[in-house]
Amino acid sequence: MNPNPLAEKLNSTRIILGSNSPRRQELMRSMGIAFEVDVRPVEETFPEQFRKEDAAMFLARKKALAFKPDLVEGTLVITADTLVTLDDLVLGKPTDEADAERMLKLLSGRKHSVVTGVCILSTRKSESFFARTEVSFKTLRIEEIRHYIASGNPMDKAGAYGIQDWIGMTGIEYILGSYYNVVGLPTKELYEQLMRF
Repeated sequence: MNPNPLAEKLNSTRIILGSNSPRRQELMRSMGIAFEVDVRPVEETFPEQFRKEDAAMFLARKKALAFKPDLVEGTLVITADTLVTLDDLVLGKPTDEADAERMLKLLSGRKHSVVTGVCILSTRKSESFFARTEVSFKTLRIEEIRHYIASGNPMDKAGAYGIQDWIGMTGIEYILGSYYNVVGLPTKELYEQLMRF
């Protein structure tokens, strides 16, 4: 069996994923990357004038830089931040069920953008990049929104939904761009960046 080229390249490198997201962790495992999870708390704010792409990269870099004082040779830190944006409105994680319902009603019957910023940091350098995917929802029935909210799944997700969840399977009409980016990690772009890093 031929070895995974990325796993071969990273064979002697310690990889830290700075994310508690089970979706990101599963995608990293599926890519064949051996990693450990460590999350440093940072304030997830960004300058208001930033474009959404710059904001996502700014937040990912902010998360990575929290590791800088302890970073040693032979270690790579990977951090990410996903923003769901509808026109100029940024939809974060819902604060409660009513907020989740508000967000899903806003997304219903409309197209929105999902932008994920990623930062890779070592003792020698850092690289930041982003991926953007356009997502279009059908017009959602209120009973569909409330059924999904009752599952508890929207509460830890930007924009109050997961594309891999029931609401994504039944409510998304089309996407333009990377599916995995909407899940939370642009895997193709991360693969290419790590192969070059």
